[in-house]
Amino acid sequence: MSNNLGLTNEGGGIWQIGLNYDYNNLNTLFASSEKLDDNSRRRITHTALWNTNYGLTDRWAVELLLTWVHQTREISQFSNLNITETNGIGDAVILVAHTWPDLLGETSTLVFGLGSKVPLGRSDLSTDEGFQLTADLQPGSGAWDGIGYISLFGQGFRPTATWSGSILYRLTGKNDEYLDNTSTYEFGNVFQGLVGYTEEILAGNLIFNPGLVVKYRHSMEDKINDLDFPNTGGEWIFLRPELSFSISPVTQLKSQWEFPLYSKVGGTQLTPTSRLTFSLLFQIRSNKKINIDDEKDNSNVLRPGRVASL
Repeated sequence: MSNNLGLTNEGGGIWQIGLNYDYNNLNTLFASSEKLDDNSRRRITHTALWNTNYGLTDRWAVELLLTWVHQTREISQFSNLNITETNGIGDAVILVAHTWPDLLGETSTLVFGLGSKVPLGRSDLSTDEGFQLTADLQPGSGAWDGIGYISLFGQGFRPTATWSGSILYRLTGKNDEYLDNTSTYEFGNVFQGLVGYTEEILAGNLIFNPGLVVKYRHSMEDKINDLDFPNTGGEWIFLRPELSFSISPVTQLKSQWEFPLYSKVGGTQLTPTSRLTFSLLFQIRSNKKINIDDEKDNSNVLRPGRVASL
């Protein structure tokens, strides 16, 4: 979910709407920081996400993210393949963000956001035999979380380039109805930091924005009945090449490929192998029509480099 948060405020009365597809493949087994030669387990998550950002004013904006999740877990033992699948509406996120333009220089913008993850998704799905599935296979978490982030971006070494940096912290809540109300479960708090650089390339009448992001993620151990749950938590460093393409001044396509450079997990865990995200983002302006031929007002153009995805 965090990869699709952080749409920038493009001005009062402007809607930004994003349609996203996220493919996450976990097929690498680690014990602490050691990669194990074991291909008996695999997790694949397909997620459809819809997010929107509305500028209440030029400084204040509200953002909403809705999700649908399909998960598959495969375990192969002694030539037997066990497959578990779940799907359903996932949790949602709502944020309020404030923007400070030119706070640290004429070309910089600082954004502070605060909000919550709302437990819309089910957290009580069961197997055909009637056993409730573990928390990591549920579409929802069953708990309210607090989310805060700070994002800073500005002009790079060239007028057509954008640098960005952001940090996000998620303070997780507790699911008091875990395992048919017999236990409590709490996912670990998460810290995430990103730095990125995006360039703008004009090819004829087409605008491309290649970029590169380095992401650090640290997750605390999960807790069950207020005790640390083994084989959870860890820290990762990811590299994320990105490419955006402007279909029109108000519509863009974006693709991201994310893979780990470093993994260190608590105990023994499956960790991410690769992640792909495809996004379609467009604007709807309620207070001003866009003139495509207006070269003086560059704010009319949706710039992929200004979308500081967390």
